[in-house]
Amino acid sequence: MRRSDEKTERKRARESRVVHEMIALFCREVHHTAKGSLCPECEALDAYAQKRIARCPFMRTKTFCSMCSVHCYAPKQQEEVRQVMRYSGPRILFRHPVMCLHHGLDTLGAKMQSKAKA
Repeated sequence: MRRSDEKTERKRARESRVVHEMIALFCREVHHTAKGSLCPECEALDAYAQKRIARCPFMRTKTFCSMCSVHCYAPKQQEEVRQVMRYSGPRILFRHPVMCLHHGLDTLGAKMQSKAKA
């Protein structure tokens, strides 16, 4: 596997974890589920998001899904994820600071890479 492919797969794995953790935080605090479990609605949203992340053809260069030129989420799931992000975004930093740092560095790197190509 080429180095750029390995880097992309690491980024994909980290993004997958970020989304899962944000959904879990939302579910735990809004739907009052036990730590380590998701309600059926959040479980379905997480599975949907994981499938989309696994198939994202723009992973190497994208920043956030909301900034992507192609929205691969269906409108219903897009709105659900938007609600999760609004709630969990400010709170996740205090629960997973290292994960947030990696996510920020991935985002910054992708932005710099896209500017270099332009």
